[in-house]
Amino acid sequence: MKEFLKRTAVAAIAIGLSVSAASAEKIRIALAETPSDELAAFFVALERAKANGLDYEWTAFSDEELAIQAVLSGQMDIGFGTPYAAMQKSKAPIRIIFQLSKLKFFPVTTKKYSSLEDLDGEPILLHSRGGGTDSIANVIEDKVGITFGDRSYVPGSANRVVALVAGQADATIIDLSNKNKIIDEHPDKFNVLEMFDVEASDEALFANLDWIKANEDDVQIFVDALHSTWKDMNADPTIISKETNPDGPIGQLPPEILGSLDDFYTAAVAGGLYDPDGGGMKAAQADMEWYSQAGQLEGSPDELNIEDFWYMAPLDKAMMN
Repeated sequence: MKEFLKRTAVAAIAIGLSVSAASAEKIRIALAETPSDELAAFFVALERAKANGLDYEWTAFSDEELAIQAVLSGQMDIGFGTPYAAMQKSKAPIRIIFQLSKLKFFPVTTKKYSSLEDLDGEPILLHSRGGGTDSIANVIEDKVGITFGDRSYVPGSANRVVALVAGQADATIIDLSNKNKIIDEHPDKFNVLEMFDVEASDEALFANLDWIKANEDDVQIFVDALHSTWKDMNADPTIISKETNPDGPIGQLPPEILGSLDDFYTAAVAGGLYDPDGGGMKAAQADMEWYSQAGQLEGSPDELNIEDFWYMAPLDKAMMN
């Protein structure tokens, strides 16, 4: 998220898909990963937005850094991630408009470790340099008073689970569903270390403020659809599987993944992963505290101006509907 790659790399690994609807121009959305169960709710929201006239195309990038760079360079309009360092350092007026998910991640290790203190000097496997799990590792070091050893990066919690099971790593930080999966399948081999609560954003939707204001009608359709989906999902997690388009990218995932969507979203909602109101001021304040402590924002939370990082108008309007 903080170390930008050359723009030429962006085009090299991008895979896109266009969706036709009623509007004049397509909104170009930069995903930070390929479609998965974790993105099923987002694609339900896209289907709702499409039904209300939004025309869009999405492109899946191999990691968050590339998705952020694509928005900064103007190749994409809206991106996934928490680009706080980029927002602070870049001259582009990038703003977050919706919290997609919270940083509900868990330190999982082999049985050789039983507490966070045991990880002092030990190597750890994380998602991406400068990303959410990297920030969690930074805050763990600060709060617990340890220093991790070598940090290696493997995108995707499921891929880090594979590395643990294969004996290629002894410690990682993974999401709720994969934490539950590895402990259910290998209860005698792995521990979930006790962790402090985190309310900050893991994934958020962001765009250039000038572009947002120039396309406020389409942005409002999008945010309205996200808000309605997140609200309905928190009331009934099974709404995601019920509204998943069988012909869309999520509908093409393996049957075992589609068959577990209800379990995934039921556990995620119960675990507080999704704010039904899209985060808003509460998330913004939590982000200022978290990412400042994580070293990804310069200055204390009291010194940081939320309006430099969030643009609340579309979400405020969605909350009134």
